Amino acid sequence: MWPVPKKSDKPAEPTQVADTVIDIDVAEEMSSAFLEYAYSVIYSRALPDARDGLKPVQRRILFGMDELGLRPDRGYVKSSRVVGEVMGKYHPHGDQAIYDALVRLAQPFTMRLPLVDGHGNFGSLDDGPAASRYTEARMAPAALTMTATLDEDTVDMVPNYDDQLLQPEVLPAAYPNLLVNGASGIAVGMATNIAPHNLREVVAAARHLLDNPAATVEDLMRFVPGPDLPGGGRIVGLDGIRDAYRTGRGSFRTRAKATIENVTPRRKGIVVTELPYLVGPEKVIAKLKTQVQAKKLQGIADVKDLTDRHNGLQLVIEVKNGFNPEAVLAQLYKQTPMEESFGINTVALVDGQPRTLGLKEALQVYVDFRCEVVRRRTAFRLGKRRDRLHLVEGLLLAILDIDEVIQLVRSSDDAAEARTRLMEVFDLSEAQASYILELQLRRLTKFSRIELETERDELQAAIAELEAILADEARLRGVVSDELAAVAAEHGTPRRTVLLESEAAAAMVPAAPLEVADDPVTVALSATGLIARVPREEDTSGALVRTDVRPADAPRVDHDAIASVVAATARGQVGLVTSAGRLVRLSVVDLPALPAAGSLGLTGGAPVAAFVDLAGGERPLALVRTDDVEGTAGLALGTARGVVKRVRPEYPASKDAMEVISLAEGDELVGAAELSDGSEELVFVTDAAALLRYPASLVRPQGLSGGGVAGIKVPEGGRVVAFAAVRTGGEGETDAPAPVVVTVAGSAGALPGSGGSVKVTPLEAYPGKGRATAGVRCHRFLKGEDALVLAWVGADPRAVDAGGSAVALPEPTDRRDGSGTPAPAAILGIG
Repeated sequence: MWPVPKKSDKPAEPTQVADTVIDIDVAEEMSSAFLEYAYSVIYSRALPDARDGLKPVQRRILFGMDELGLRPDRGYVKSSRVVGEVMGKYHPHGDQAIYDALVRLAQPFTMRLPLVDGHGNFGSLDDGPAASRYTEARMAPAALTMTATLDEDTVDMVPNYDDQLLQPEVLPAAYPNLLVNGASGIAVGMATNIAPHNLREVVAAARHLLDNPAATVEDLMRFVPGPDLPGGGRIVGLDGIRDAYRTGRGSFRTRAKATIENVTPRRKGIVVTELPYLVGPEKVIAKLKTQVQAKKLQGIADVKDLTDRHNGLQLVIEVKNGFNPEAVLAQLYKQTPMEESFGINTVALVDGQPRTLGLKEALQVYVDFRCEVVRRRTAFRLGKRRDRLHLVEGLLLAILDIDEVIQLVRSSDDAAEARTRLMEVFDLSEAQASYILELQLRRLTKFSRIELETERDELQAAIAELEAILADEARLRGVVSDELAAVAAEHGTPRRTVLLESEAAAAMVPAAPLEVADDPVTVALSATGLIARVPREEDTSGALVRTDVRPADAPRVDHDAIASVVAATARGQVGLVTSAGRLVRLSVVDLPALPAAGSLGLTGGAPVAAFVDLAGGERPLALVRTDDVEGTAGLALGTARGVVKRVRPEYPASKDAMEVISLAEGDELVGAAELSDGSEELVFVTDAAALLRYPASLVRPQGLSGGGVAGIKVPEGGRVVAFAAVRTGGEGETDAPAPVVVTVAGSAGALPGSGGSVKVTPLEAYPGKGRATAGVRCHRFLKGEDALVLAWVGADPRAVDAGGSAVALPEPTDRRDGSGTPAPAAILGIG
């Protein structure tokens, strides 16, 4: 058992240890420690040097990679190897901090001119990079301009953290990296935030400052109008930038680049291809969804991120039907990161002290530094060439009397004696004598002597040039300017960011109501199957839009023909009649909206099949009104077998689709037309070239379920190729164009759109007949023709081919049964 200690009657005396207790003032100690910490953060970590624009960790990374020989023409190495090299030799901090700095130097969306060429996953705007063991790196071409001439005494070398190695105090930096790549960092009691700029613009400003030291900030801003962000985008408002260039502090707003496009046939969308600086698509999507769920954003149907490495950023935001895309875009700018503010605070180290720099001050610091670099480099090269010239001149002296030199060397006891005797006999320096002793026999040829004399002359010329540069400050500044121009030409790229004054930016996003107003529009259907809506003037007369006469506001272009138009409102509905005898309701707001009529026609229209499910062989025929049908005479229909029907304007509001005629098996509609007051005439044209016209009043109106009555006699095996309802003139319509009949003849077995003869005849040339009769002949066939393949009745005809291009029609002829003239191109449709 362990012995039990005995209790003492007296309390133990406290132990006193001499010289171990030091009285310290806590406030003074905390102040001193905090100042040391602040000094370390400011000077050794957070702030860049104004000369090379690099923080210590970035400078050490580039120097370490240069020492490892990781140049652009060499292979990649593991990033972890670079991190280990830098951490072990130059930067005694955590490996993660070094790797984070390495990653930033390689990210093209962070750096305007990347200094590290990364291979592997170096992250994105929304995701971090892979671990250093999974990525590889080497120096980017631009990094070589930062480290070039380090071995020519261009900058001071200082000891590393353990005084074992030397590292550059600053890199030579052949371009103003502080402004080109910008910087950001938070120190103690201060911070820096510098936006990237365009290399070509910054170099142009620096060269102007070299030539004109008294240049003002306004002079330099002619070359550097504003930041140039890696991701492009738009900068809105330049007043804050001007303040920053004058004082070193300011702010500006960056805005995404967005266009409004038809993302689907039914919907428009906002396509974002550029975002503000350091804003990723996932950040925008997350904020957008939050605002939509909070009901602070309206009109958003869906959002898709289609970004990939081949096409770049592409964020597609679908806009709900009935909302103005321009107004939705304005909401997005206000409530999502699609518009961000960037605060400029140009704080950098100048002569070891943190200073806030304006544009001129930042450029002046760099220009002065670069002039000193070139001066030191020139002096270094001058010394090297002088030393080499000294050796070459000594060697030339020895070659002139080489026999005596050889005899002198052979008679000497050792190298030291030979060196001394050479110096005495030939009046050489110790360096020249040592160089001669190391001379190789192959240098004793006649050709070698010529080479030495050529080298001597070249060295003398180079020395004279270098001395002239050092002697003339203007010439030295010219060298700096030329080198800057060369760097800009090699590494410069065009501007990516668009600069906008506030007024111009406001014009980009005009104030508009969020929802589409219920304004009057014209809905148009083209002969090639496109449908769209265009704005129109309100018709105060109350007259209907006529389908046989082209309205003044209907689209009219050379590449398309309008088959049917109808008046409506933007938030109303219209009906589409198909060849299957169906009437399908369409929401006008769902249809593509085109500019004012006559500017683009239906170029931006969408195929009808995008809005209506059409069965095989089913074709769109005409548009009719379904909302305001009071005072109308209904709908006139004609089928391929000669059946005619007038439909009462009674379309149940509860049905989106309905049958307007009961078709016999094998029959189909060939034409449909809305009647205004029932005074129109109905016209049939058959493939046997028979035309029949009679008043619409001869046909009794029926309900939706009716099957119609006989309209024209069709021979066995024949069919109707055209049906129309036209107005032939009446009170108040003397100025309306007269209707004509267009007939296209060809072979019944030919494909649609095949060539043939075409004829245009006034409708008044054909006499009216009774309903259900055979009509009169309207076209005489030529050799090789046996049927009408196409016909059309109306005013102001326009023919198109399969591609929608216009086909010229012949002048009208009064010969109602005459032959046609060959068409210049195959006609597919007429409108």
